[in-house]
Amino acid sequence: MFLSLQSFANTARIISLIAVVLLVGACSAIKIGYNNAPELAYWWLDAYADFNDAQTVKVRDELARLHQWHRATELPRLADLLQKMQRLAPTDVTPEQVCGLYTDLRSRLDATTVQAGPAVVALATSLTPAQLAHIEARFDKTNTQWREEWLDGSLAQQQTRRLKSLVERFERIYPTLEEPQLAVLRAFIASASFDPQLNYTEHVRRQQDLLQTLRQINGLIDGNRLSNGQATAALHAYLERSANPASSPNPAYRAHSEKSLPDSCKAFAQLHNSTTPEQRDRTGKRLAAYERDARDLAAQR
Repeated sequence: MFLSLQSFANTARIISLIAVVLLVGACSAIKIGYNNAPELAYWWLDAYADFNDAQTVKVRDELARLHQWHRATELPRLADLLQKMQRLAPTDVTPEQVCGLYTDLRSRLDATTVQAGPAVVALATSLTPAQLAHIEARFDKTNTQWREEWLDGSLAQQQTRRLKSLVERFERIYPTLEEPQLAVLRAFIASASFDPQLNYTEHVRRQQDLLQTLRQINGLIDGNRLSNGQATAALHAYLERSANPASSPNPAYRAHSEKSLPDSCKAFAQLHNSTTPEQRDRTGKRLAAYERDARDLAAQR
């Protein structure tokens, strides 16, 4: 959904994307969550846009359609990817292999974005000025929360919170992280590859880019509402800009982003390679359980 773009911190995006795959399964509670994804997604989106009655019907219908497509088309592919990860689990991995997983995962997320495209355009062209103001206010609220989590406090406090977040994400893959893995994460956090202020500034800029695009689509800038074709092109251009760090007007962010993915892949490989045979065995069994859950979910209609 267009309102959730750039929700992952760049230096942790490889971990976050793998977590997205793992969240399709894992336990009965997650299965229930997946089966109720359209309802959960609706309430999340409504918190931003404050839908009217007509939009509510349209959004619920489109989310149900997208969920049905994802179950039939994407879950089997995600299960195949989990199977690929199982084959890698017992062995040492290279940063290139980890980045390959990122590419595979990114393509699955991109496929979902493309599938949702027509519904996003229909929704974007129906937004009122009051709803755009509501979205902006919601952005302000979430930005305050982001600053409190990642920018407030001393550097040591920031790093402690980031370590906790990374441990929680990695332990969706590895049942328990031990000291060698924690040492890898501490070194990764201490490196210069993550700049929360730089990421925050870019995040806010992209929010404003989205709001500007939505206002343009709805004729709130020059009084000329865009046609459906023009709106589609405008949203596509926004998505392209958001997906491509090189499009940022900030040279510091462009340089940071170019470095962050290789650094993340390297850290992930180092962490995995520091695990014991017993840890890898448990990880392989967990991935196999995730795969079974994904295939079970895909088989449901």
